[in-house]
Amino acid sequence: MNKLKTVLVLCTGNSCRSQMGEAILNHDLAGLVRGISAGTRPQAKVADGAIAALKLAGLPTEGLYPKDVAAVMGDPIDLVVSVCDNAQATCPVFPGAVKRLHVPFHDPHGEPLESFVAVRDDIRARLVPAVRQALGL
Repeated sequence: MNKLKTVLVLCTGNSCRSQMGEAILNHDLAGLVRGISAGTRPQAKVADGAIAALKLAGLPTEGLYPKDVAAVMGDPIDLVVSVCDNAQATCPVFPGAVKRLHVPFHDPHGEPLESFVAVRDDIRARLVPAVRQALGL
């Protein structure tokens, strides 16, 4: 049996886009990847809009919380995906030959729930196939 590929979804605040990416990857690519997320400057909590958008799609939200990228530096990571330009610019260097991918998404922070839903759908439409392609799944 193949070991799960670990995909780190990296953003600045780790409160919205990266959290939705983590939940979507873990759901849509279950059994193939283990999605985790972190931020270069994590916020205090996951955005309410992100949680609501995930729940509207029937996606699990348990266990989602903002983490500093330093907390996952020791994890064996197969792919790092930055989902905001700032995280791409400030992404630390991971030990070993870690594949990197940049797939930017709009930041819906402070916008109505519809914006979070649109970003959720965009993440699902673009992130999942990008990860599949990058890892040959």
